[in-house]
Amino acid sequence: MSETANLTARLTALANPTRFLALAGNLVPWIGGASALVLAVGLGMAFAAPEDYQQGITVRIMYIHVPFAWLAMFCYAVMAASALGTLVWRHPLADVSLKAAAPIGAVFTALALVTGSIWGKPMWGTWWVWDARLTSVLVLFLMYLGVIALTRALDDQSRAARAAAILTLVGFINIPIIKFSVDWWNTLHQPASVFRLDGPTIHPSFLWPLLISAAGFTLLFLTLHLMAMRAEIWRRRVSAMRRMSARAAEGKLAEGQAS
Repeated sequence: MSETANLTARLTALANPTRFLALAGNLVPWIGGASALVLAVGLGMAFAAPEDYQQGITVRIMYIHVPFAWLAMFCYAVMAASALGTLVWRHPLADVSLKAAAPIGAVFTALALVTGSIWGKPMWGTWWVWDARLTSVLVLFLMYLGVIALTRALDDQSRAARAAAILTLVGFINIPIIKFSVDWWNTLHQPASVFRLDGPTIHPSFLWPLLISAAGFTLLFLTLHLMAMRAEIWRRRVSAMRRMSARAAEGKLAEGQAS
């Protein structure tokens, strides 16, 4: 019980925006530096990796396309967890996390679509097909845009937070569709070759650069997410101070008119 109580106390402490700002400020330089180092190693290994016997040098797009696609789904999973934090536990930083993650996820999804199209042109002979995997990722991108628009459409911050959380959870059903689309339907997209129950089917000379690059991009996402959360907290504080100043000015004006 004591360990559970200690963990609960730590999580409660992190719910304090001021303490979170201090913690994030300490973590961002370290995670950012680690992401730069891991990305340099991963992409260096990617350029040194051999060409594929079928795809040739085009296979090198895999080392950025696959991490972008993974992070497009991972970022939405982070948003879904944040949405639960908003609706169920009412965590004060949950909405901040969701709102900060949405633009980052949208960018990663857009990059996944663009690099996938560049990869698909020489492989499939076309920039785009209405393949189940591609279509479901496009739907994910539209979901990101919808959440971003909704968080900015309502002036009431609490209503916007609840609406965005509900939309995020509804859209989460698309994540397993993206993951298993190549198994459920006959698609042009290749099936899973890394995360499989029977183990990866990629040769280690391709697998290790891919995994290290993915780890580097994941650290980059964490860095950007923490930075965006800090910026959102400060934006809300500035907005609150402006509202307080405006109310104080209105009060003084009313007193002056009354006198």
